[in-house]
Amino acid sequence: MSTTGLVTPGKAGGLRDVLRSRFLLRLLVSKELKVRYRGSVLGLLWSYVKPAVQFIVFYIALGVFLGLERSDRNPGGLPNYSIYLFAGIVLINFFSEALGNAARSIVGNANLIKKIYLPRGLFPVASVWVSAVHFFPQLVVLLAACLFVGWHPSITQIAAAGGGFLIVALLATGLGLFFGAANVYFRDSENFVDMLLMIATWASPVLYAWTMVEEKMGHAFFTFYQSNPMTIAVELFHFAFWLPTTTPDVMDPAMAVPPNLLDFWLPIGLLTSLVIIFLGQFTFRRLEGRFAQEL
Repeated sequence: MSTTGLVTPGKAGGLRDVLRSRFLLRLLVSKELKVRYRGSVLGLLWSYVKPAVQFIVFYIALGVFLGLERSDRNPGGLPNYSIYLFAGIVLINFFSEALGNAARSIVGNANLIKKIYLPRGLFPVASVWVSAVHFFPQLVVLLAACLFVGWHPSITQIAAAGGGFLIVALLATGLGLFFGAANVYFRDSENFVDMLLMIATWASPVLYAWTMVEEKMGHAFFTFYQSNPMTIAVELFHFAFWLPTTTPDVMDPAMAVPPNLLDFWLPIGLLTSLVIIFLGQFTFRRLEGRFAQEL
């Protein structure tokens, strides 16, 4: 009897299986959206309400009370701080939602996983896609605000925004695969992810300027800080959305974003995210064979 084409039971092809199961992926994304907003009055409008409330709280606390917004009384603050702040918030929210949901996706779909076989990697990837659906309405609001204050981006800056989004999407997928698999065996993984996401907002220049880190902590620490893919992605969004709303007479372009952002840090961020994708998929494939038994 020929064994050509047979595979070891429980062994899957990782993200290749996800790519071959695009129809199932669309079904899972649709299911997640319907389940999430079942019985909700606002539905998808929560994609606007939550970041709006978050933005208002941070803007008042940091921009007004702590003086990060440039004004006549505070000429040392950031011009158009509201754009600077919201550009970082929409990206960090995408990462937080994508990773948080992906880390819980396998355990959350335990009933389905125990009943039928389908590529397990579909669940974390679907969670990232659902988060992307919530991200784009916020991006539309950001674009509208930028246009209102005189946004004039270059092609390079628009491409930089795409690079920042790609870094975050890859990073969230890789970490989602890793923690989604680990959470099946060690439920403490959920708490670790929650702690990681709590730190993520403050570990990147979402609420403050990158120059503060270099001034307070020194160049050596700043190099380590800047190597964080989320920091790179946030700065790429600032470069794309916030910087084109400022003028050289109020904001020195050399101080607006870190040096070598495009020619050095962008490739570093993409490479780091790809490495995490590889490690996440490797871990996921090693552990997924016993998901049904452990769940």
